[in-house]
Amino acid sequence: MKPDDLSERLLDLAVRVGKVVDALPDTRLGQHIAGQLVRSGTAPAPNYEEACAAESRRDFIHKVRIALKELRETRCWIKLIMRSELLPEARMCELANETDELCRILGQSLVTARKNEEQAKAKCAKPIPK
Repeated sequence: MKPDDLSERLLDLAVRVGKVVDALPDTRLGQHIAGQLVRSGTAPAPNYEEACAAESRRDFIHKVRIALKELRETRCWIKLIMRSELLPEARMCELANETDELCRILGQSLVTARKNEEQAKAKCAKPIPK
């Protein structure tokens, strides 16, 4: 997957989350979840964009980690909406699946970035032959 493809998927997720937030009932629970979900569900896209413009490998890892953290929180709020029956499960199922898939993609990206960082450190640590 290309970085632009992932950026688009994260942006689409933010749009879909916004629509879910607007559809939540105007109850105490609905309002609370709406506030939390709008923050966590719209955060991964800009955090990933920042990661794509990172100044270093370490900076990239840090920003992708934040995007993943926000995605995981979003996934939790979506599950709570479904379990609380605030919106029909049929409406939430695709969004839950997309959030799961994006979590796996970003998680694998972190694994790869950390591995590359370790390899780069190992190269730097090797003594220069005489």
